[in-house]
Amino acid sequence: MNRLTTVRSLSPLRHRRFRLLVGGQLTSNVGDAFYAVALPWYVLATHGGPLLLGTVLAAYGIPRTALLVVGGHLSDRWRPWTIMMATDAVRAVAMTAMAVTAMLGPARAIVLVPIAVVLGSGAGLFMPGSFAIVPALLPGDDLQAGNALVSGGTQFATLIGPAVGGALVALAGPAPAFAVDAASFVVSALTLAGLRAAGAARQDPAEPAFAEPASGPAEPAGPTVRTLLRTERILQLGLLVTVAANLGSGGLDEVALPSLAHGPLHSGAVGFGWLIAAFGAGALAGTIVAGQASRARRPFLIGSLAFLGEAVCIAVAPYLGSTPAVAAAMLGVGVMNGFGNVLTITAFQLWVPPALLGRLSGLMMLSSLGVFPISVALAALFVRHLGPASFFVFAAAALAVAILAGLSQRTWREFGTDLPVHQSSNIPVTGAPATADPAGGMS
Repeated sequence: MNRLTTVRSLSPLRHRRFRLLVGGQLTSNVGDAFYAVALPWYVLATHGGPLLLGTVLAAYGIPRTALLVVGGHLSDRWRPWTIMMATDAVRAVAMTAMAVTAMLGPARAIVLVPIAVVLGSGAGLFMPGSFAIVPALLPGDDLQAGNALVSGGTQFATLIGPAVGGALVALAGPAPAFAVDAASFVVSALTLAGLRAAGAARQDPAEPAFAEPASGPAEPAGPTVRTLLRTERILQLGLLVTVAANLGSGGLDEVALPSLAHGPLHSGAVGFGWLIAAFGAGALAGTIVAGQASRARRPFLIGSLAFLGEAVCIAVAPYLGSTPAVAAAMLGVGVMNGFGNVLTITAFQLWVPPALLGRLSGLMMLSSLGVFPISVALAALFVRHLGPASFFVFAAAALAVAILAGLSQRTWREFGTDLPVHQSSNIPVTGAPATADPAGGMS
């Protein structure tokens, strides 16, 4: 027996097309980590100032959020691999322009803002397809482990990418780091092209013969998004839970946690880095555990309990008094978040009709990312007037109340009991959907 089939968390890797996807996305995520280090260094080191940095980040974030629903619609109409490959190709060109710009001189808004708009637009169009493509490449019994591998690759890249990227920026400046990110988009686009070619050839008998990506528009079948939104009360509740659960997420990541490290903990940038690394390590561990576990009979109930555990860890973290203790709490936050996300994302994918997966994924992502500006603004107010610990409590309470509201519904608690293990092309429209990342996250 193939060893990959004896280790549940690795079993999806026996499918060649999925291996191509994981390899390409891991490479791209490492490149993104290089970019995350290089951009602020480039802007601030060339006297662009925090105002320019904030403007560039806004120019990236606004179109990314605005185009999530559009990306989901295009993914359903033209197949995920088509949109993903096209946006990777465009982003490779834009990031090459960024590298050339950094090589030629200081940061200027007139150049960086248009590049950031292209990169953000590409990310918004790409993300729903990256969510919808996994069920098209794996049979239902491998889907949970497949989601864990994809998520784990992202967390692994988050752990190693900033360190390597920071060393490259320190040694050679930001331009080479931007060039690495551009090359990573090329690799991702090539693996997606190889994924399509491998599917067309279908020479590997181990490959599943279902949900085949195809060129040209996909024909809609079955219920519509409007129908599900109108008739499935639990889907409406899922959107509300996702919004409420993420009210604290962005502000916790971007404002409260660094403020805690800088202020009460007095741990500085190094200590803040350890807190981020602790969360990343925990999230990676949580996804590995979820990938190795068998599919739960009530995945949404178990995932919700994990998110409640995450809320407890968030609430106690600022009162532990030392950087190592807070890091331990953030490790727990990551474990619960990573584990719960894999279970709920898999449940969502198994419930949604394949023809609507891109659009509903985009809608769920919008409900999660759309509250980011509100979360950051709230965090700034809390931290300024009440201190960073107050926002930790707020974030934990928002997450707990949102999840408890879901658990108060019987269909929410029992979701998954009537979903058999099946291939994604035969998904019935029954039961209740899970939210797409209801607990937010720090990635």
